[in-house]
Amino acid sequence: MPTIITTAYRPTAAAAAEAERIAEELDIRFIIRNKRSVEKMHEDEQADILVASKERLEFYPMGKTEPFFFHPNSAAFRTKRPLEKDPLIEVSGLAPGDSFLDCTLGMASDAITVSQYIGSSGNIVGCESNPNIAFILKTGLSRYDAMPHLTEAMRRVQVVSSEAVDYLKTLDDDVFDVVYMDPMFTEEIKEASNFTPVRSSANMGQLTDEWMRQAKRVANKAVVLKAHFRSQDFEKFGFERRVRPNTKFHYGVINLN
Repeated sequence: MPTIITTAYRPTAAAAAEAERIAEELDIRFIIRNKRSVEKMHEDEQADILVASKERLEFYPMGKTEPFFFHPNSAAFRTKRPLEKDPLIEVSGLAPGDSFLDCTLGMASDAITVSQYIGSSGNIVGCESNPNIAFILKTGLSRYDAMPHLTEAMRRVQVVSSEAVDYLKTLDDDVFDVVYMDPMFTEEIKEASNFTPVRSSANMGQLTDEWMRQAKRVANKAVVLKAHFRSQDFEKFGFERRVRPNTKFHYGVINLN
């Protein structure tokens, strides 16, 4: 599916200029809005749509009228609690200054939370296979400023637009302390609604033997999985399941040393 970029319904000159700049950067077409609805533009252009507005960048996959846009999401409240007690940080065995690879960046809330904990001496990279989502995340992480306590943590997250396995194959052995994966659940969790607008565009790929082989090669301390509590991946790939009572997802860990 091709992607185009346009402006908000009544664009400012600055927003129009930004849309044209993004079109050039992403090598996609800039289409004048002409006061059309997103639904009408989908019909006319037969394309996914990026919308550059004054406040933010939005993504409307074909057939969707609710946008995907960047927001720190659960990191906003997780980082106000003792971070050493955060379930992901606890199961990962992370320490300040560690390096962390998020193979499935999603809304980037896990990456932001980890970035806040490992600090400026740490290193954090996130993979997103959909280039439109990756661009929105990269832009949002570099510009979002409505939560000052998270600004530095967000700026430290490096976004890589790539399939996770492809990126892992480019890396040397033991270069990240923790490699983390949170594949799209095979059973949708209704409460996890923030990603709903792009669910059809997101990578639905599940764990494979090759993904696991590469993750264990690249990780130095641990490989961590987050999955639906009914998932068989924990047992299939040898994770030690950490049961979280009364939640719909669990974590699993493979400690490497």
